[in-house]
Amino acid sequence: MIKKDIFAQIILDFQKENLPDLIERDLKIELEIPIKRAIAILGPRRTGKTYYLYSLIKKLLEKGIEKEKILYIKFEDPKLVDIYLEDLSVLLEVFYEIYPQNKKEKIWLFFDEIQNIKNWEIFIRKILDKEKAQIFLSGSSSKLLSKEIATSLRGRTLSYLLLPFSLAEVLKTKNLQYKKYLSSDEKEKILNTFWEYFNFGGYPETIIYPKGRKKIINEIIEVTIHRDLIERYKLRNTKLIKLMFNYLVKAKEFSVHKFYHFLKSINIKVSKNSLYNYLEYFNDAFIFYSLKKFSYSLKKAEQSFSKIYTVDNAFISEIIGDDKGKKLENLVFLSLLRKGYEINKNIFYYLNGKEVDFLIKEKNKVKILIQACHDVENYLTKERELKSLIKASRELKCSNLLVITSEYEGKEKVKGKTIRFVPLWKWLLEE
Repeated sequence: MIKKDIFAQIILDFQKENLPDLIERDLKIELEIPIKRAIAILGPRRTGKTYYLYSLIKKLLEKGIEKEKILYIKFEDPKLVDIYLEDLSVLLEVFYEIYPQNKKEKIWLFFDEIQNIKNWEIFIRKILDKEKAQIFLSGSSSKLLSKEIATSLRGRTLSYLLLPFSLAEVLKTKNLQYKKYLSSDEKEKILNTFWEYFNFGGYPETIIYPKGRKKIINEIIEVTIHRDLIERYKLRNTKLIKLMFNYLVKAKEFSVHKFYHFLKSINIKVSKNSLYNYLEYFNDAFIFYSLKKFSYSLKKAEQSFSKIYTVDNAFISEIIGDDKGKKLENLVFLSLLRKGYEINKNIFYYLNGKEVDFLIKEKNKVKILIQACHDVENYLTKERELKSLIKASRELKCSNLLVITSEYEGKEKVKGKTIRFVPLWKWLLEE
């Protein structure tokens, strides 16, 4: 049982402390919504979810909301290590004791890492039903997952995904601004920043402290594997999980059957069911994403191999090294996620003899077909990529065709179809 004076100390400490300087994130969320739902900020570890909550609080203050009407609690605070569900009601009671005027006023509640408390959703549901409050939750990938909160709160949440920094966000950290017309110096600085981002990813800490990024990335990998998989699911075979992590980073596509036989060849025994579970754990932890093939047949889509993407290019550099083609395609995928497209609902890959990297669907229509091609200057590579696009364009009746490149920009007419070529850095910033 947490004592009241501990809660009071935490509440009052927040009231007195200054909020840190913040980078404005691309993710836009309304501070007030007209329905009784909690807003949940979800995402992998170390992507800035706590700082995002601070940014929302800052916006409330700028709108004239008194800080006394705002309650912020980080449940990873060492003082709250033994907190239970029953303590949460005491927490709210202490908040009202300190600020009794809030009982009749609207309040804003920010609960960071609340998933550490067993049955926390009962408390949140009670507030939604009985209090005049807007609730914001954030959760690391270890426990607070979108499908879990959707189930436990029975559709009483709106969930948003926060990924590592986008290129636009990285530019903000360097006080650089992309605009339609750039001087040679401005373009050079943006391109230098882009290539650094391309190779080393967008984890906030690595952007702020680039000299230590190798150690930071290795530490993120270790913590993610141990907390989000080993500890959460009580897994024993740490060696196998690390091996699978490395395998997934390197993989273009993933087949449990092939991986099972690979493990068998190096004398590692594990069931296929376990491997399916481990892949799901990695997906649930926002570490890897499994993209299915587009098909009008749901059965065929589900039976297809999954193409694997990872949450940040830093992992690719750390595990593989300099694979420009993989990094380019991975950044295209992450950008599509940031634009709000959902995996295997709006985003697919397409394969019918020839492959198209990304197919974007809206309602029942194919909106755009995208190839990610680093080496478009290579005639054979370019010919192969364009043949795939043209073939898919005819089969799917889609004329919006795009090739995202490293540098080449332009439009070309191929077999009656117009194909746009856009450099990745420009596509990331313009669209």
